[in-house]
Amino acid sequence: MSIFRELKRRNVIKVAIAYAVVAWLLIEVTATVFPILKLPDWSVTLVTAFMLIGFPVALIFAWAFEITPEGIKREKDVDRNQSITHITGRKFDYIIIAALILALGFFTFDKFVLDPSRDAELVQVTTDAVIEQVTESGKSGTADKSIAVLPFVNMSSDPEQEYFSDGISEELLNVLVHVDDLRVASRTSSFAFKGENKNLAEIADILKVSYLLEGSVRKAGNRVRITAQLIEAASDQHLWSEIYDRDLTDIFAVQEEIANAIVAALRGSLELEVASEISVLAATTNMSAYDSYLKGRELFIARTDLEKSVALFEQAVALDPRFARAWEGLAAIYVIMPGWVIMDRDYLELALEAAQTALALDDGLSLAYSVIGLVLSGRLPYRWQDAFENFRLAAANSSKNATNLLWRAISYMQLGYFELAMADLEQCLSIDPQYGNCHRWKAMLHLLRGERDKGIALLSRTLESGVSGPQPLFVSAFTLSGNRAAALLLADRFTGRTGAPIKDWVNLIENPDLDRREALAAFDRWVEREKRGMATIVPMAIAFGAYDRITPGKNLNYFSSIWLPEFAKFRQSPHFKRAVSEFDMPAFWRSHGFPPQCRPIGDDDFECD
Repeated sequence: MSIFRELKRRNVIKVAIAYAVVAWLLIEVTATVFPILKLPDWSVTLVTAFMLIGFPVALIFAWAFEITPEGIKREKDVDRNQSITHITGRKFDYIIIAALILALGFFTFDKFVLDPSRDAELVQVTTDAVIEQVTESGKSGTADKSIAVLPFVNMSSDPEQEYFSDGISEELLNVLVHVDDLRVASRTSSFAFKGENKNLAEIADILKVSYLLEGSVRKAGNRVRITAQLIEAASDQHLWSEIYDRDLTDIFAVQEEIANAIVAALRGSLELEVASEISVLAATTNMSAYDSYLKGRELFIARTDLEKSVALFEQAVALDPRFARAWEGLAAIYVIMPGWVIMDRDYLELALEAAQTALALDDGLSLAYSVIGLVLSGRLPYRWQDAFENFRLAAANSSKNATNLLWRAISYMQLGYFELAMADLEQCLSIDPQYGNCHRWKAMLHLLRGERDKGIALLSRTLESGVSGPQPLFVSAFTLSGNRAAALLLADRFTGRTGAPIKDWVNLIENPDLDRREALAAFDRWVEREKRGMATIVPMAIAFGAYDRITPGKNLNYFSSIWLPEFAKFRQSPHFKRAVSEFDMPAFWRSHGFPPQCRPIGDDDFECD
């Protein structure tokens, strides 16, 4: 007996046809109905996957089992003389005919009812988009002298080399940033399209740039091949392209060649005023150090595995002690470690030493000055004036560095200068609209200004985009908004899941008039057990009424929580005056003006709302 005849006898072919028709109909219905119900895109994919997985299962079942009057039995246990597969086959015929009728009905409904409705909606959406685009272009227009450097594609055989291709892309971006009159889309904005299936015209329109630089990197041993091409977005015209085959030791020379080629291609049409050739100095001659630097920077930017990032930067400077940019990167990651509640070393002192080493090697660096500014405003003795002078030097060396603006904004927030902080954060986001950490701090600033709903909404969008980090100020925000579960989760995460009295924390925010003595004792036991620096848990200490425990520490990142509206009782206490005086804030206020919520009383006193 042939296999085909046996497949027919066991109704395997009819099962396959019936399954295929029903599965197709089900997938089409879900693809149409699910978007109307606003179900997520993956729900349609999930249904499709189940249908595909179920197909071979159905065929195996049809081959191995048979439906009998006594129920389902294994095919080998059924006497051929008593088999009713011919009757079952007719039932499958009816199923197939019914499914085809339903499919035809759905196709007709979709074609003549749903399609016109969708087309009308698409026309309206497209019309609105065009009108909006024309309106926006009438207001500002896409800047002619603008370019985005897209992440170069990793063509190496090892996918782990992607950090290298990303690093080369960012290096070129940083070179072009220093070309006068040329607006360069930020790294975060350009890299947001990595791996997305968007055409270049779409990307250019979203980033509001006229030109795009794309390419690929293939690294093999000590050789590297870089392919780069410059594209005019409006016409999709390739203005320039080149392939560079070089030794790794020539990597900086390649960056210089590419940058000059781009400027040369744009100089005529954009009238760029570049006085001379762009020069890219070799940051290091040690390619192993450069490799470690790129890996460490990738982790630092993503804010993932900060300890490993520290180790990579330390490895880079160990391999080449004269690698100034590696010292700057090391200083930058050292200075943020306490803010991420990583305090196993004196990171602020290490940050200061690394930043000073970087500037001794290259005083034209920018971020190293900001690191010094954060250190001077973040530990004893608090030197606010010197801190802001370093922020000024950072801006003088690079006005387009968004991180400098973020860090200065954080210092303004500590001092209570909310408007100045907001101005810096807005400028930070105008330079780099996708800068997640800048959005995170802006969300916290909304809380300080009493704009709780705005703060929570912005934090939610930031978390959805994948940006994370400590959020201690939002424990009280979520609690007072009635979202106790979110408050407990944030509190648990912020305290490192160490068995902290987070329930008491939330309870005291909900009921500020509760007797705090028992909760405060639990708080003190936890602090003693964990050996936590009080400055890292200021919002928690205030909630517990541990006002006298707030003293100068090594990290002021969340000292700004003293300005939360719900902590007005603390600001009316003598402990508040003592704390801000120990942080040397009143002296700075008297020299530069008190924040709006504070005012001087005579020559030696002050009060804050």
